[in-house]
Amino acid sequence: MTQIVFKNTKNPAPLQNYVKNVNFVDMIQDTYLSVSAPAEGLFKDNGSRFISYAYPVETEEEVKDIVSDLKKKYHDARHHCYAYRLGHLGDRFRANDDGEPSSSAGRPILGQIDSRGLSDTLVVVVRYFGGIKLGIPGLIRAYKTSTAEALDNAGTIEKVAGKWYGVRFGYQDMNQVMRILKDMDLRQKDQDFGVDCSLKAWVRLSAEADMLDRFSGIGSVVVEEIQ
Repeated sequence: MTQIVFKNTKNPAPLQNYVKNVNFVDMIQDTYLSVSAPAEGLFKDNGSRFISYAYPVETEEEVKDIVSDLKKKYHDARHHCYAYRLGHLGDRFRANDDGEPSSSAGRPILGQIDSRGLSDTLVVVVRYFGGIKLGIPGLIRAYKTSTAEALDNAGTIEKVAGKWYGVRFGYQDMNQVMRILKDMDLRQKDQDFGVDCSLKAWVRLSAEADMLDRFSGIGSVVVEEIQ
């Protein structure tokens, strides 16, 4: 958890003096593409069926649950291959061949996700073997084509990456805090105006430094990044 405490209101030092482990970037890319809704696709070749499913996901836990459910639903299928990419930077990913020859299934699936610039996206392809081997080129084509159909049917949506922050403050600073939240149009939840005031605010990454800078000149505001 990153904690930022602002106390010097008369001669506030630069924000960097308060924040030791946060790197602010002048231009932050916080928008990215994902699939807009779950969708299916189908490809057939020499008796084999490749049933593809595309899903919007955000965590590895979601991926595990979806793959597990599909393995139960299609328990009699030969393979359940999948790939995913997660996060606004797309830095979390995996490609799984599930028994197919190395890089003949998971990589083609991931390649289709990447060719469209998608993240927070999972594609699972269920294969029923038709009795005729397709060879490596045939498998790559089949997994690539079935994935492409599911992604085409899913459509795309632009997502905005951001963080939740906890904000604590005294009643004397409420007007200033609420004005900042309103001016920046920050989404809020869990407001508590009891003995002390607190709330949670969501800020897009490109506005994070601006928000922290605005809070830096207000009384004894405590701002905590929520992991």
